[in-house]
Amino acid sequence: MLPLSQEQYRRRLIMMAVVVLAYMLSFFQRFAPAGVAQDLAAAFHTSAASLGVLAATYFYVYTLMQIPTGILADTLGPRRILLLGGLVGGAGSLLFGLAPSLDVALAGRTLIGLGVSVTFIAMLKLIAVWYEEHRFATMTGLALLLGNLGSVLAGAPLAGTAQALGWRQVFLGVGLLSLVLGLACWLLVRDRPQVSGAPAPAHRFDRTVVLQGMGRILRNRATWPVVLVNTGISGSFFTFGGLWAVPFLMQAHGYSRADASSHLSLLFMGFALGSVLLGNLSDRLRRRKPVLILVSHLYAAIWLLWLSGVSLTPPLSYGLFALMGLATSSFTLTWACAKEVNPPLLSGMSTSVANMGGFAAAAVLQPLVGVVMDLSWDGRTEGAVRLYSLADFQWGFALLAGIAFLGALASWRVRETGCRNIWQGEG
Repeated sequence: MLPLSQEQYRRRLIMMAVVVLAYMLSFFQRFAPAGVAQDLAAAFHTSAASLGVLAATYFYVYTLMQIPTGILADTLGPRRILLLGGLVGGAGSLLFGLAPSLDVALAGRTLIGLGVSVTFIAMLKLIAVWYEEHRFATMTGLALLLGNLGSVLAGAPLAGTAQALGWRQVFLGVGLLSLVLGLACWLLVRDRPQVSGAPAPAHRFDRTVVLQGMGRILRNRATWPVVLVNTGISGSFFTFGGLWAVPFLMQAHGYSRADASSHLSLLFMGFALGSVLLGNLSDRLRRRKPVLILVSHLYAAIWLLWLSGVSLTPPLSYGLFALMGLATSSFTLTWACAKEVNPPLLSGMSTSVANMGGFAAAAVLQPLVGVVMDLSWDGRTEGAVRLYSLADFQWGFALLAGIAFLGALASWRVRETGCRNIWQGEG
């Protein structure tokens, strides 16, 4: 990478600030159903399974869009797809906030997932192009720290605002903000630094090159352990934090809505801090695998405590949620690992392949956990909202514990890169 001029440094700062704001919004949309789960259940009279489908619709679309987004980031460029993503996501949020029925809410949630699905891969592509290679994990972690403020807002702040203004008004406001950020990305983002004042080359979609590149990534055996780690850790985390954490604390452990939502915010703050700390630690050690193994096993072990039925006193529950958030951040190293074992020019596609597993798992697990809980539900309700026992949650969470351990075990098969791209060394 050539040295940047002062003007390019300034543009990079402004550009990344706007993209990170868009990423904050995507994180908020990802986890917002957990903060208003009780409101959604009452508004649409849903079972646990139906509520799971409503929340998981985001992940279905997000999963399907991961590889196309990686291809588009490498061909059309981040600027164009960030504009389209902001417009589509904004329209979906407006529709969700106005939804008179579950079917319309599902349509809105689908558009939200479609719109925000491009943000993360576009951001990684910009980091890969605008920053030095050895700073990739650190810059990704910093972007995650800032972006995760959106998930923190989806906890206690969202719950409080929804109670004061109504959940519909929240999503209408978020929709308008999404439209504004999409336009700001078009005006301020540039796909790559200009060299000697020359205009950036036009993007060209070459289907043969794209298919060959994707085939190269998928045939690379070093890619798949990374995908499994991401699947196990982020899949279980998105399912838990994206929907079931607040109902679990409220219904199984008797916490108030405010206290349960504050746990959720703490979970996300731990994840945000961990993303920076682990990325920086890995970059400083110039090692990926030892950090990934240690922290992924810690994350999996916490699931055993949720399954044990231990009484969650406030000091214990808050401590465990903070620790779980920190440990969850281990999966963020998979993006660097995927990028470093595949061709540098395919960084968008390789990170999207790694990212796809977690979202696919969440898309399946959010409703599946609800189905399992419904099977053992004893019929209790309160204000048209189904009430589930600790045992109901334990049955559902057994699925999440299993996939978390799968991710931890896969970490032993991840190839150590020394924090540098090793593709050339493989011929």
